[in-house]
Amino acid sequence: MIDIRQSKNYANYLFSLGWKVERIKEVNYFIRELSIIGSVLKIQRPEKIDFTSMNRIIEKYRVFQIIIEPKNQNDAVSCMRYGFKLSKNPYLPTKTLHLNLTKPLRFKKETRRCIRIGEKTTIKEYSTPTEIKTFREAWKKSVKFTRFVPRTEQLINLRKSFLEHPHLEGKNHSIFLASHNDSSGAIFIRTKDIAYYWQAFTNSEGRTSLSQYTLLYQGILWAKKQGCKIFDFEGIFDPRFPNKSWLGFTHFKRSFGGYEVTYPGCYIKTNWPNIFPHFR
Repeated sequence: MIDIRQSKNYANYLFSLGWKVERIKEVNYFIRELSIIGSVLKIQRPEKIDFTSMNRIIEKYRVFQIIIEPKNQNDAVSCMRYGFKLSKNPYLPTKTLHLNLTKPLRFKKETRRCIRIGEKTTIKEYSTPTEIKTFREAWKKSVKFTRFVPRTEQLINLRKSFLEHPHLEGKNHSIFLASHNDSSGAIFIRTKDIAYYWQAFTNSEGRTSLSQYTLLYQGILWAKKQGCKIFDFEGIFDPRFPNKSWLGFTHFKRSFGGYEVTYPGCYIKTNWPNIFPHFR
């Protein structure tokens, strides 16, 4: 199944953020042009790494740094053969949970109880630019100032980029949900087969009311209704790249079940000679 970062929708979203996008043989190449020193190239979880096409992009955009996040270990080995090094700081989650939506949903007793308690709060959908601005303001108030919160414009562009799908006319491909008093919020986006628990927030009121359980449950039901086969929780704690701040929401996500999926990590190569050939 195609990763969302290889979809045309996601390519449209990154384009709206100022990235240049080349799409060759169903693979997205994201290029960020920087003044004087050249460009950065990012390739995320392609079905196959095409080094020939990648080299053409490198020459065309004077790429000085290439970032590849392979989908499997075989591709990771290929990256190392081409001189790529494993980074200590991956850009994408290196471990996640997948929930099989083609089978009946079966949650643990405690999870079912939390969902029932959370159902007491009102859930609403945000779709217009004004509503998304309100959603973003609630998000900003709910988290520490050190946590990154996308700008309103970015969230609006995310929504717009997933309004259309070349194979799925007339269906929703993104949804923004929030609980009563905006105490919790979540964004879900999808491809044809996979739905993603993209981003979420909750404040103390939301944690007390357990509304985040109901939000996630509603997102799962939405994905199932849209015909998705897999629900991706988009990241859990990975001891290979430990981030202790992920432990809390990892416990929360695991309470919904699913099976673990592990990715190799992020591989980086610096390509200065292509920019300054007289240094060769």
